[in-house]
Amino acid sequence: MSSGIALGLVIVALVVHRQERARTVRENCHPALPGLLAALGILALSFGVASVVKHHPLDAATVSLVMASLVVGAGFGVARARTVSVWREPGGPALCKDTARTTTLWFASVAAQFSIGAWIDKTTGAGALGFSALYLYLAVSLGTQSLLVRRRTASGPIHTPQLDGSASRSPRARVHTPS
Repeated sequence: MSSGIALGLVIVALVVHRQERARTVRENCHPALPGLLAALGILALSFGVASVVKHHPLDAATVSLVMASLVVGAGFGVARARTVSVWREPGGPALCKDTARTTTLWFASVAAQFSIGAWIDKTTGAGALGFSALYLYLAVSLGTQSLLVRRRTASGPIHTPQLDGSASRSPRARVHTPS
């Protein structure tokens, strides 16, 4: 279990580090990292369930907490997507970069998942189901954030970064969608 948690933290650190740099928003691609995390999440969750059901069946409270953790992950993805700075260079692709708020929300998101994971494990009394949901949580959270940032680039005026790190609406920085 501890190696899985360590790997999860390394993945979060890499994601946060990557998102602190300006990067191109790929409007028409499927994000690979959320897909990989979802595959790892389903695999880890199946092992987590197996670690519990060898002692006793899952109850409704435990399943509800696992589902609630995914809803919380999606909620954090929505919140982070709103804090990402998105702009378009003249004649270039849409770009995005995390802000300090986005990074703070990442840390809060991981803390929330660890808290919910500990609560899940306490309700089961056996196994490691709570922390095995970490990868699926990250997939839902990152996938939601990515989807919403891509939608922002296609929805009209976007924010342009200012030298002080804030963002403002600029009519000159509109995202043009192909017709």
